[in-house]
Amino acid sequence: MTGRLSDDYFDEIYAAAADPWSLGERWYEQRKYAITLAMLPSPRYEHAFEPGCSVGVLTDALAARCAKVTATDVAAAALDATRARLERSGAAGRVDLLRSSLDERWPLDGTDLVVLSEVAYYFEASALRDVLTRECPRLDSGTTIVAAHWRYAVADYPMSGDEANEVIAATPGLHHLARYRDDDVVIDVFTVGASASASVAVRTDVPGAAG
Repeated sequence: MTGRLSDDYFDEIYAAAADPWSLGERWYEQRKYAITLAMLPSPRYEHAFEPGCSVGVLTDALAARCAKVTATDVAAAALDATRARLERSGAAGRVDLLRSSLDERWPLDGTDLVVLSEVAYYFEASALRDVLTRECPRLDSGTTIVAAHWRYAVADYPMSGDEANEVIAATPGLHHLARYRDDDVVIDVFTVGASASASVAVRTDVPGAAG
């Protein structure tokens, strides 16, 4: 497909380094994943879809919160690394790994969480907009979408993280729940369709929460 970085680009990245972005080692990444998971409005999900899973650090963490995870990547080496990580952690049985891209059809087998982590800025804005316009209406009302992206410009990438999250936020039918942003990362959480309340406290009946 045009409108995004090619599969060959990522094959070359993983040929040069097994973990090109040091996702399994950097405190920055550990902190970012912790913030991403903490922002999810529900404690448990049935089926998470994570395109662009890379070496599976976040995939492994999602498997602890979800009955099932479908994780995809365009690079075979990334999927091999994810599979090995999940086998070591014991989470392999809860995760389906597919060689696929964000711009292909999303799984709809009870999907109630979509995780767009460091993947949307590989697309041109128009291509990303087309994917979201096509796929988001197929999701059930109440599905959570979380978008987490590095904010610094990267010469090879068609968009910055801020631009990618702005495209996602402009998708019809998404209700914005929460945002975290610092110098490095922007994380937004949305729900598909109208939300009865954006307050986790209200939805979980915490005493004293506003009705």
